[in-house]
Amino acid sequence: MVVLSKIYTRTGDKGETALGNGERVAKFSLRVTAYGTTDEANATVGMARLHAEGDMDAQLGRIQNDLFDIGADLCRPDMEKDAEAEYPPLRVTDDQVMRLEAEIDAMNEVLEPLRSFVLPGGSALSVHLHMCRTVSRRAERLAVELAGVESVNPAAVKYLNRLSDWFFVAARISNDEGRADVLWVPGANR
Repeated sequence: MVVLSKIYTRTGDKGETALGNGERVAKFSLRVTAYGTTDEANATVGMARLHAEGDMDAQLGRIQNDLFDIGADLCRPDMEKDAEAEYPPLRVTDDQVMRLEAEIDAMNEVLEPLRSFVLPGGSALSVHLHMCRTVSRRAERLAVELAGVESVNPAAVKYLNRLSDWFFVAARISNDEGRADVLWVPGANR
């Protein structure tokens, strides 16, 4: 369990931060940017939850916890050394990805097929979920970029990929099950 008795440490005053294995890196490193963006996605989910109720709020709460798991996973490089670690690093699992897929499938069952692209709009919850979608998509791009140069848990990348899909479908659900979606009209303002 994490215990935070002091919030500021002054250890980052020179532009470096510690990764989960204790290694110090620049705060602008790709790894820090990737897990920092998952934290940003988590904050957007918190904003969306202000408008969510019932099952949707519970699902968003699980996603927030998963995003912290992803941050913990991404801040710990050297997956090949996991067995040697004093404490086993927290890694995202394929079960978490499969849970998202099952939730997407369940939500999608009640939606009519799309015949146009959807614009972010409609209900307040839908707009916030579209913001969650775009930030999680950016987090995914950064995790993929990081995986091109350093070791990254493939399940974390898969989770971020499914997550943006989850937000898209949830945004449609929150728009009266798609009936209040704002649809793109190509060339409407020419």
